Parts: sequence; structure tokens; C-alpha cells
Amino acid sequence: MLKEMFKKTGHIHLPGKLQEPSVPEGLWIKCPKCGEVLYKEDVVGNQYVCYRCGGYFRVKARNRIRMVADPRSFEEWDKGLKTPDPLHYEGYEEKLEGLREKTKLDEAVVTGKIRINGEEAVIGICDVRFLMGSMGYVVGEKLTRAIEKATEQRLPLILFTASGGARMQEGIVSLMQMAKTSAALKRHSDAGLLYITVLTDPTTGGVTASFAMLGDIILAEPGALVGFAGPRVIEQTIGQKLPKGFQSSEFLLEHGIIDGIVERMELKETLHRLICLHNGKAVKTPGKAQEEPETLAGENTAETRKRPQNAWERVQAARSAERPTSLDYIEQIFDGFMELHGDRAFRDDGAIVGGIASFHGTPVTVIGQQKGKTTKENISRNFGMPYPEGYRKALRLMKQAEKFGRPIICFVDTPGAFCGMEAEERGQGEAIARSLLEMSGLTVPVLSIVIGEGGSGGALAMAVGNEVWMLENSTYSILSPEGFASILWKDSGRAQEAAGKMRMTAEDLKDLGIIEQVIEEKEPVSADTLPDVAKDMDEKIREFLEKYSPMGGEELAVQRYDRFRRM
Repeated sequence: MLKEMFKKTGHIHLPGKLQEPSVPEGLWIKCPKCGEVLYKEDVVGNQYVCYRCGGYFRVKARNRIRMVADPRSFEEWDKGLKTPDPLHYEGYEEKLEGLREKTKLDEAVVTGKIRINGEEAVIGICDVRFLMGSMGYVVGEKLTRAIEKATEQRLPLILFTASGGARMQEGIVSLMQMAKTSAALKRHSDAGLLYITVLTDPTTGGVTASFAMLGDIILAEPGALVGFAGPRVIEQTIGQKLPKGFQSSEFLLEHGIIDGIVERMELKETLHRLICLHNGKAVKTPGKAQEEPETLAGENTAETRKRPQNAWERVQAARSAERPTSLDYIEQIFDGFMELHGDRAFRDDGAIVGGIASFHGTPVTVIGQQKGKTTKENISRNFGMPYPEGYRKALRLMKQAEKFGRPIICFVDTPGAFCGMEAEERGQGEAIARSLLEMSGLTVPVLSIVIGEGGSGGALAMAVGNEVWMLENSTYSILSPEGFASILWKDSGRAQEAAGKMRMTAEDLKDLGIIEQVIEEKEPVSADTLPDVAKDMDEKIREFLEKYSPMGGEELAVQRYDRFRRM
């Protein structure tokens, strides 16, 4: 009763007066975000998230283990390592002893092995209660040993970061832990093993500039402070007030630095899905229907659309707003798709989507150029015209696929690469050129499918495949018919005539030897006919993987080279 009364009023009302709650210490807890006093049992049950404002509490290492690990599966490693105190800093040893007594931790990180829904992983969790999670010798040593054991046992590695940075009391020895942990991670990576980082509040300084930002996949909790220099240091250095939300998880996602933000309640399941996808275990897309409902005999689900008869009609069909997008095909064909974001340098470009998925039990990397379905969405995705950071995101995901031996499936659908001033400033030409260079030498199978418009170098940057296919009513050309007519005839009004001259249809390109397959559209593909087209595409992708997956890496790269060498 007292608990319910406090939830409604913020106070406990006793006869004759209104007063602050007088209850045993430890029963209530104050939210660090909104300042409300909350019933602690409910906060714990809500995964240490405020049930009033949604603010996140910082979590103790042991509580974090309980939240993500299967019961009784945690095996702790390297407990009790001692700090050498290299600077003989006055009072440092006493400070450490006091913290060990108060926190029941031996240092600012806990490491070991866990199971997540039965899947084994090595884990390391920083705890800010111990000298703000700062990284000294013991933290670096425990993490390095955990990374080395993960490499030896060929296990995925998950590190939860929370730190104020390097530990001042250990000076240059602390700084060396950045290089030591990074070198161990390089060996783990070279062994083809998965490394996931989860950035929590706060992650700053030397931890950010080392193991926190080296994950194959970088996730973050909502609202976490993440940055190299803390806000106070930046403000004192440059004398400017920082904007609201600067260095937050959301800021990093927008600027392409992390792959995604995961709510705490969903974190265990997300980690489990990532490990299963990596290991090639069955993962179903949440909420995805496993079978399409059968259509009654003779029933038409949509009005039959006229089949295009000439090049210009196919241009119109390829540009149609009703035409399914890359994400529509991904949802139809693949299971467990998990989108990854950003180029790790500047921004997350919505004109290109990509991530990990399962194709009949085979882990694959799927990347697509993405148009919007509404005006608002088209603006956010720049009408499917990628910036340089979009191509750099795609290439990052391709190189990640190469590391893990995952086939790459690309969906091409763009009027062309964006040609604005910002794109030129950020190196549009270099980004496309780099894609062509790197894709030519990838040591995994690469399939590119043109599903709509294949516009110029912006399309080619995702079409250096072992094979390239086209939907029957898609187009692939040096530039738009309007641009062709404008350049050659000084009259963009002759676009319809230009479309016929350019040989840009799937049939033309198959005859020219530019593509390997044309996927039939009995009528221009739409939401209603997508399942049939996707089923056909699914069968053809299976055949492609059966043909190319047995090939060695060098053989795949040579085949791709020879393919283009003949053109």
C-alpha cells in the first residue's frame, strides 16, 4: 500500500500531515536523470531503468552479469591481480584497499566466461565504482588475458565499457594498456573471431581510444556519454558551450561511429542473435511470418499491371514509387536481419542499409541502396543517392564479411551517387574508386542484383560481383536518359528516344554480356507480387551460393577479375 501511494504522489501520506517517506534505508533509490525517488525493487525489476523518465542507472559489474548471462554460467578469471604502483603515488595503495573493501571488487573490471541462452562467450565488464573504471595495469592485464583466452578457445568476446579513461596514479604504465589491449584484439581479429563492444555511461578517454572502439560490432545503451575528451575538458579547452546531446549514444549513431543503440531489456537477446548469426545458427526475424498465406484459386490480389513494352516504359517502371525497396527484399528473403550503421568516421548514410542475416542457415552480409516510400522518408534517405560515407559504410561491412567468410549480397537501386557540394568535399570520387578496388579483390562470393535503377558509378560501386543480375524491369546505365540526351543532343526532352539508344534494359545487358541473369517480372513488381519474385530470387541465390561457396578466396577474386577483364 505504501509503495502504491508513493508511486502516485511521490510522498507517503500519513494522517494529519504530508512528509517525506520514513522507511528503512535502501528501500528507495533516486533517479540520476529526473531526480525522482523510486521504489528500488521496481527499479531492479526494470533492469535498473527509471520507470518514470526511462533514465538509465549505472550498473554494477555483478548485476550486469546477472542481466546477460545464463544463471550460474559465469566463470570468473584472474581475480586478485595486484597493482605494481609504478609511480609510488602517495596514498594510492590505501585508496585501492578502501575501494576493494567498499565495492567487493579487486579492480575496475571483471572478466570471465559466460553462456548467453546457451552460447558461450568471453566477457569483460568495467565498473565505475572503482576509481571511475579507470584503466591501470590490472585492468589492462585482466582484459588482455581475457582476450588471449578468447582467442585460444575460439570464442566471441563481449566487453562492456564504462570508464573515465587512463588512471593518473599509474602514469605512463596506464597509457601502455591502450596499446597492449589493442594488440591482443588484433590477434583475436586475425583469428577470424567476433568482438562486440557495448558502450555504457560513461565511456571516455583512453578506453574510448583503444578497446572500446575496436569492436566488429559496436553497440551502446541509450543516453550514454561516449567521447575521447570529456565535455568539461572540451569546454575548458576551447571555451565554448557544447550543444545538448553532444557525445551521447544518439550523437554517435547519427555520426556513423557505432552500429546501433540497444535498450537494456533487449540486450541479452540482441547479443544472443549476433552470436547465432555469426555461428550460422538458425535465427528468425522477430514477427516475420514463416509462410505466406495461400491465395484462393482464381483470386486476384491486385489489378494486373501492363507489362512494359519498350525501354522508356521500363525506365518508368524502375522509377515507380510502388516498386519494392532493398529492405522489402531483405525482409522477404533473409532471416534475422540485423542492421548495422555508420562508416565509423563521419555519418550514417540512410541511402545505404546493411547488416548481417541468415540465408537458409548460412550467415551472409546483405547491403542495399535504399529509397524511401514517402516524401519524408525519401528526404531522410536522399532519394537513394548515397554520399561518400554511404559507400564507406558499405565497404566497411564488406570487409567485415570477408573477415568472417560471409557471402555478400548487394541490392542495387539508385539514380546515381549524390553529386552535391558536400559529397565533393568528402571525396565522392575516392569513395567510389575505393569500393571498386576493394570489391575486386574480396575473397568471399559477391552477388549484386539490380532491383530498380542502376545509375552510373553510384550503382557500379556496389556491383563488382562474381555475378550481376537484374530484375526484368530494372535499368542499368552510364547515366539517366535525360542526362544522355542533354549531353549528346543538348535536349533533355529527347529522354524517351535516348532510353532506346542506350541499351539499358536487362534484356539488352544480358545480350551485351554485362549481366548473367534476368529475373522475370510477369508484371512490374509491387507489394502484391513481391512474394513470388522473392521466391524466385531465393532459389537463384541458393544456386549461386552452391556454385561459388566451395571456391577458395583467391579463385573467387580471379573469377571476378576475369569477368570484368572480358568486358
